[in-house]
Amino acid sequence: MVTSTKDESEARATGTTTSESGGSARVASPREVRAWLQAGECVLIDVREPDEHARERIPGARLLPLSKFDPQQAAAMAGPGRKAVMHCRSGRRSADACRLAAPLEQQGITVLSMIGGIEAWKSAALPVEVNTRVAGISVMRQVQLVIGVSVLAGSALAWFVDPRFVAIPAFFGAGLTFAGATGTCALASLLAWMPWNRAKVSGASCSTGSCG
Repeated sequence: MVTSTKDESEARATGTTTSESGGSARVASPREVRAWLQAGECVLIDVREPDEHARERIPGARLLPLSKFDPQQAAAMAGPGRKAVMHCRSGRRSADACRLAAPLEQQGITVLSMIGGIEAWKSAALPVEVNTRVAGISVMRQVQLVIGVSVLAGSALAWFVDPRFVAIPAFFGAGLTFAGATGTCALASLLAWMPWNRAKVSGASCSTGSCG
């Protein structure tokens, strides 16, 4: 991730950035990516989650969430001889996606991470498409808020009212354990079906066929 002005300047100087997993990826600035898009030299792949993409996206970006990232699907999107540029919100997830997509270099596809993600794109005054009908808080942040409030409330009730209320934080702890072990989060699936998270984006370009 590019975490500071100094980090960004160093990344531009070296042409690499570091992912959360410790790997490195080649990088490009938003304006470089914009020029490549206009020239048809790259595909821009959004590795955020569908609700984030539905709320705000870069025109022409294709959706391939990091949580379901498939390098061969990214290769199909890019095609031989073109650049595959990954982007997320700020650069962390796109660097991880580049690490997963590194084998595509052997197929003649240049893999890069866009410095600073969509936030840097907007800071450069480049266009984005926004759907205000979609919740501004991502589903995963909503999950974190629901679990955090529930654990705090359950702990307070167990301390001040009845020890049996400890079952509330225990329930959510068990749910998190199950989600981590299986990769499936029932609460996230439930929240994704809420009306504020289901607004559609007309003409959206999504790998799954739906941005909902």
